[in-house]
Amino acid sequence: MSETAHRLDHLPPAAGRLGAAFARPKVLAGACVIALTALGWLYLGLMAAGMEGAGFLPRAFAALCQAMPQNGTTAALLTASMWVAMVLAMMLPSAAPMIFTYAEIADTAARKGERVVSPFVLAGGYGVIWLGFATAATAAQIALIRAAWLDSSMASANGLFSGAIFIAAGVYQFSALKNACLTQCQHPFPFFFTNWETTSRGVFRLGVKQGLFCLGCCWAMMLVMFAVGVMNIVWMAALGVAMTIEKMLTGRRFTYALGALLIAIGVVLVAGAIAAHWPARAA
Repeated sequence: MSETAHRLDHLPPAAGRLGAAFARPKVLAGACVIALTALGWLYLGLMAAGMEGAGFLPRAFAALCQAMPQNGTTAALLTASMWVAMVLAMMLPSAAPMIFTYAEIADTAARKGERVVSPFVLAGGYGVIWLGFATAATAAQIALIRAAWLDSSMASANGLFSGAIFIAAGVYQFSALKNACLTQCQHPFPFFFTNWETTSRGVFRLGVKQGLFCLGCCWAMMLVMFAVGVMNIVWMAALGVAMTIEKMLTGRRFTYALGALLIAIGVVLVAGAIAAHWPARAA
């Protein structure tokens, strides 16, 4: 009988089997990723549905952002909740290979009776980095709405601005920093193998480091949401899938192809914006 089963042998059979399952790091990791990702998408779906119904939410949000300072906290909280949900929905699936790699190593160690730390701690360190990004994105979004660069539906009100974001995100796909961070995201096993920790503080630090690698890999594509509309569910799903595939593949063909596509979209947007303004300027 295993050590885990021995610790749970006083429980009823069904409860014992459930307890044994959740004592396994890999099961915990899977439950964490699935539950939090689903929660993020559920929240975004409900918010998007509300925004499409009579347009109340976008008008209310725009009013809050443009209103007096006493409404600033409400606008910030509404925006922050949206960006946190986006982080959960878009980034956790892309982080799943890293979390599962840690969980698999921890699972093996647990079978040997060695001390392991829950993958929740690792995910917590990772989450701190992306919560920081959500906070920065919240401030940026409120500033952009006040500057009239985003309209009341939280979509870009300037074709040049949208095009510039796409082009910048595409160019970043070819950068050395992107390459270095993506390498760490694609190959988490060597990182965990050489930096293995058995304390909660140490594993939390590993999560923070992996969060920084992920941020360095994906921040530019996340900013594309400012160009296509912050609540554009289709683009959220497309970018989330693209970032997940990018981390699961090896090599750089997909990364470079994605960069070329982003640049091409940006050029089209910039050209369209210039063409739209040209008649007015000529007149």
